[in-house]
Amino acid sequence: MKKKVLFVSLGCDKNLVDSEMMLGMLEERGYAFTDDEAEAEAAVVNTCCFIGDAKEESVNTILDLARQKTDGSLKALIVTGCLAERYREEIRKEIGEVDAVLGTTAIDCIADTLDQVFAGGAQDRYDDPARKPLTDRKRILTTGGHFAYLKIAEGCDKHCTYCIIPKVRGPYRSVPMESLLREAEALAGQGVKELILVAQETTVYGIDLYGKKALPELLRKLCGIGGLVWIRLLYCYPEEIDEELIRVIKEEEKICHYLDLPIQHASDPVLQRMGRRTDRKELTKIVDHLREEIPDICLRTTLISGFPGETKKDHEELLSFVEKMRFDRLGVFPYSREEDTAAAKLPGQIPAKTKRARRDELMALQQKIAFDRAAELEGRTLLVMIEGKVADEDCYVARTYRDAPDVDGLLFCHTERELMTGDFVLVRVTGSYEYDLMGELIDESAE
Repeated sequence: MKKKVLFVSLGCDKNLVDSEMMLGMLEERGYAFTDDEAEAEAAVVNTCCFIGDAKEESVNTILDLARQKTDGSLKALIVTGCLAERYREEIRKEIGEVDAVLGTTAIDCIADTLDQVFAGGAQDRYDDPARKPLTDRKRILTTGGHFAYLKIAEGCDKHCTYCIIPKVRGPYRSVPMESLLREAEALAGQGVKELILVAQETTVYGIDLYGKKALPELLRKLCGIGGLVWIRLLYCYPEEIDEELIRVIKEEEKICHYLDLPIQHASDPVLQRMGRRTDRKELTKIVDHLREEIPDICLRTTLISGFPGETKKDHEELLSFVEKMRFDRLGVFPYSREEDTAAAKLPGQIPAKTKRARRDELMALQQKIAFDRAAELEGRTLLVMIEGKVADEDCYVARTYRDAPDVDGLLFCHTERELMTGDFVLVRVTGSYEYDLMGELIDESAE
């Protein structure tokens, strides 16, 4: 009888790739999986610690499962991921129910560690933060099978003053291109039609391995893989976007005209304290150039409100920038003061109430912009990927090239035709409601 494991993956899509690798390793070792805490014999929590809310969610999840181990049938509890790397001693000291802790570069020990727990004892596992990324590992997809994330690098060398990632994930290490191509081909063979490239920063891929930025070369080779319809880019630092990358996006039909640019702020003094490598003038130039070269490009960004020392003038400058740039997608996070980061020691820490108020003001402005941008799409014909069907209605949920999974909007299409998740069809946009679109099917299949 196979032992059943409850696996909880928290945090970002890069963490999700690690979780899918661990699921593959556990399955190869003979374990089965369940979503029911009551029937699970073991639990693995892959944690996040990027900001305060993520840490709180991770800790609460571990504590909930620790109670299940005390009161229920759970016999083993393993903690992995960024929180495990950063707070290994605290976890062991404060939560005695945890049987083993695995650091971010030791996830390939998951099957051995779980075997050892069931055999009577296991050791915590950590490795060099600069260890080469795992490659050529079986993954169990948790995204439904029609799209998947491809993690092209691990770690980060940027060292922004607010960010703990370089300390818990190590320096930037690219995955060799041949390994990525094998993985992408395997994913396409499993039915994946949209490949989403992720890393702490995708734009400098290959610089450590090949002495140059190799993302354009990787993209061209990925576009040659049969079965893939869309290739999407996330986490592109604006200062690293060059003409070669823009040319590849323009020339290769499979690459979505969509870029995620983590800008964080637009006031030069704040950007300097953040350790960012652009100023407002450069950011404006980059955005304008992208729209000039790729007129239908969808641009997404993220901002931080209430960074230490942010004045009312800085905030108003950021509001002005958002209004002028009219990003298609935008998220705002109140600054989270993270220990062991340079920003945590900066003077001028902003009260939580002010940080939230500034976030709300930015989001109110962006909401109007986003609604207007959605309304501007009425009458356009777009290729969409079917995501599912609305229960008891002749209505399907879909995504356009402008919509990354789980973070952007949706398109709702009424039709009596029978469609399947992962199908690509052409839709004419007939209207919008807030962030979402409505449309009518004009072609049964566009693949």
